[in-house]
Amino acid sequence: MNYTEIETPAVLIDLAIVRQNITKYQKYCDDKGLHLRPHIKTHKIPELAKLQLSSGAIGITCQKVSEAEAMLSEGGVDDLLITYNIYGRPKLERLKDLSKRCHLSVVADNSVCVKGLSKVFKETDKPLRVLVECDTGALRCGVVTPEEACMLAKEINEEPGLEFGGLMTYPPVSQQSKVNDFLERAKNLIEKNNIKVDVVSIGGSPNMWEVEKIPVGTEYRIGTYIYNDRSLMERRVCSEQDCALTVLSSVVSTPTPERAVIDAGSKVLTTDLFGLSGHGHIIGYPELVISQLSEEHACITSDGPTGLSIGQKLRIIPNHACVVSNMLNEVIFVEGQKFLKTQPVVARGMVL
Repeated sequence: MNYTEIETPAVLIDLAIVRQNITKYQKYCDDKGLHLRPHIKTHKIPELAKLQLSSGAIGITCQKVSEAEAMLSEGGVDDLLITYNIYGRPKLERLKDLSKRCHLSVVADNSVCVKGLSKVFKETDKPLRVLVECDTGALRCGVVTPEEACMLAKEINEEPGLEFGGLMTYPPVSQQSKVNDFLERAKNLIEKNNIKVDVVSIGGSPNMWEVEKIPVGTEYRIGTYIYNDRSLMERRVCSEQDCALTVLSSVVSTPTPERAVIDAGSKVLTTDLFGLSGHGHIIGYPELVISQLSEEHACITSDGPTGLSIGQKLRIIPNHACVVSNMLNEVIFVEGQKFLKTQPVVARGMVL
């Protein structure tokens, strides 16, 4: 079956481009002497995680406990980092169960979470590896000074059931020098206390081709590279040909020559703009703008006639691929124009 016969709206994943993206970035990291630990929040599919691992990744990154459980559900994953503060007995008990099934690491940025982890894992046979999350400018989670990073590393090192695993940050875009200075100082302070810093985990898609600007880093976490999206196209991080995820949509109305309506609204395309104009890039029609979204409709506008007709199918590169992945229960694997199979998004909605 040709992909144009697929009922719309649908999310297409071109596996040929997926493999190309995985291979290309794995080689880049290998050449830079950097471990790659992909973040699976972009695709949420164990089959693709295993493809990343078989290509050379040292493990995977998950954001939530339930997401990690889903990634382990089909086997083939044995090294996993959860980059989120984990709090509360129910989650901690599930985390303990996860630790029996893989080499597990987590992050923390405060004593409350550290003590909670210790309370559960002091009962286990092997310690839980805990990295200190550092806020190097993204203003999200993380200790805000190298001195605090050192203090928390010492606390982790002393708590029963835990072992200090290193430093982790989600860096702000294009502030690599500042990030490196923070992490270098934190690393030096910790090592002066006779605690080894084996891992400095950095990441981020916008600066994925500039890893050498944070030389203290030992591993790179990245998610979007497997699919790419319009936000990365606009930053010149990738090209249209590197985008593996597209939304297939049909024109359902042409109220005026300058306006058309398609059947993919905010429930498929996402409202994320990232400072861009419009809600996606229409392949083959760069002059057209997806100017407005409602839940089930998207309006396409143009300064002149759109040239679109009712029933016509369009492929759209969304602004933000990660959100689109979490919108639907299933995606369609294709290769070029060839339909391969319908693929469940196994970790969709896994937010606990």
